[in-house]
Amino acid sequence: MSSVELPRPENCLAVIPARGGSKRIPRKNIRPFHGLPLIVRPIQTALRSQLFRDVVVSTDDDEIAAVAEEAGAAVPFSRDSTLADDFTPLQPVVADAIDKYSRHTTAEITHVCLIYPAAVFTLAKDLAESLALLCTSGAELVFSACAHPAPVHRAWQQDESNSASMIWPEYRLTRSQDLPEAYFDCGQFAWGTRTYWAHPPRKLQTRTALYVLPRERAHDIDTEVDWHLAEVAFSHYRSEAPQV
Repeated sequence: MSSVELPRPENCLAVIPARGGSKRIPRKNIRPFHGLPLIVRPIQTALRSQLFRDVVVSTDDDEIAAVAEEAGAAVPFSRDSTLADDFTPLQPVVADAIDKYSRHTTAEITHVCLIYPAAVFTLAKDLAESLALLCTSGAELVFSACAHPAPVHRAWQQDESNSASMIWPEYRLTRSQDLPEAYFDCGQFAWGTRTYWAHPPRKLQTRTALYVLPRERAHDIDTEVDWHLAEVAFSHYRSEAPQV
């Protein structure tokens, strides 16, 4: 992918959404993670990639804004409270950030990368390679994904009476090695065109490509247990990849 001509940095924007009202881990986005506020690490990675005109943090919280700006991010606006509750999806948050950022610059933004504030395992090369994938695949969206550790086609479900059944019984006798790989969104980052973020097509009509991360770098940090496991994994992985 190194030979692919990427969009110029002045046409690319990174948006990191970081509201102040996290519930399961209070103040998660600025809680120290291996000596730095959590959000600082993805900011540093985005800046290190040299892919972006600006790394913008969308937040409704003054303390998060101050930490982000000190780390080198831009916080040119405050996110409206209507876009900072527990039920707001990320697409309108990104669209809002693009719209408000565009009021502060004459630059023509063509590509936007949503980077999650807990994406501490993301590398600069991941951002570059996934942008190249977006440009060469004809996709409208590329997001980070990881392979399920076990075949999902042989998954089970349980009803209220504790009676279990296979979700797809037609695969009951199929060998695991004969089933296709299945992937999940591991919540690290997502590249899309500006048009995609501003006017997303219906989900099933979106041309999507996956940037697959190794399992050891796919950590979603939503609970205290997640946090602890991520810190342990980070200690191990950083010894092998100091750029993390």
